[in-house]
Amino acid sequence: MNIRPQLIALCIKQDRKAEYELYKESYSFLMGICLRYAKDKDTAGEILNMGFMKILSNISSYNPQIPFGAWIRKIMINTLIDEYRKHKKEKERITYVENYYESSDYSEVNEALGKISYDQIMFEINKLPLATKKVFNLFVIDGYSHKEIAELLEISEGTSKWHLNAARQKLKEQLESKILIKA
Repeated sequence: MNIRPQLIALCIKQDRKAEYELYKESYSFLMGICLRYAKDKDTAGEILNMGFMKILSNISSYNPQIPFGAWIRKIMINTLIDEYRKHKKEKERITYVENYYESSDYSEVNEALGKISYDQIMFEINKLPLATKKVFNLFVIDGYSHKEIAELLEISEGTSKWHLNAARQKLKEQLESKILIKA
């Protein structure tokens, strides 16, 4: 994503046409982030709009030394986490696992996995329980540490590790069943 500095400058001046153009240019990038975390496309769209409002509200504090894509990505992820926190008690109970030890007993990458498309993998990730999916995305896709995830989601590091392990196990089972069905 390559946003022109002139467009950002116009958005700082609250030029509505520029804001709309920025929305159009960043939509697919931001929607991709939202779809990784939200339970469905409608929810992702709602959160995208909330996050974009935060982007516009804070655009005057944007530092041009930081890539614009990284800056808006961070705002969008924080918006997603804020929404998760608001609804976590309503939607799902997290089992806290304090005494978790990571196991190294993960299967090696199988040649058959190369035959599975990105869309199929995303479909399987979206079938994960919401908290498990969020931890998986934050750790695997966005590169957060368990300590950072624990702080963001207000859970323990052990619980974060447990959710990651649960996601890996569930995805492994789901993908193995897809591979066996195709074989």
